[in-house]
Amino acid sequence: MKNVTTNLAPQAIGPYVQGKIVNGFLFASGQIPLDPNTGEMVGTTIEEQTVQVFKNIQGLLKSCDLTMDDVVKTTCFLKDINDFAAFNAIYATYFNDSFPARSALQVAALPKDAMVEIEIIAVVK
Repeated sequence: MKNVTTNLAPQAIGPYVQGKIVNGFLFASGQIPLDPNTGEMVGTTIEEQTVQVFKNIQGLLKSCDLTMDDVVKTTCFLKDINDFAAFNAIYATYFNDSFPARSALQVAALPKDAMVEIEIIAVVK
């Protein structure tokens, strides 16, 4: 097992690691729309926040020499399921027609009152 630590994504805000590589897979902790440099929330719309979450995911992947093409599973948490269509429009732009398996659900609340959180599993080359 190897812990993933990078400045390309927000630092953990609790007792967890940014990600862990185990048996050829990267298990990444959920990403919310925090700016990795300031730790502050980015965006006030689901679209803006989703873009920032994907920037954070791409940072984690880059730190492991991976890309979005290596993602095999996502779990997406939305504060409001009514944002699902707008979220999907942004989500679809981050994958090259090679979509991962996915779960998406509404939750009562997210850390720092985020509108979206995404966790990923990726295959490590």
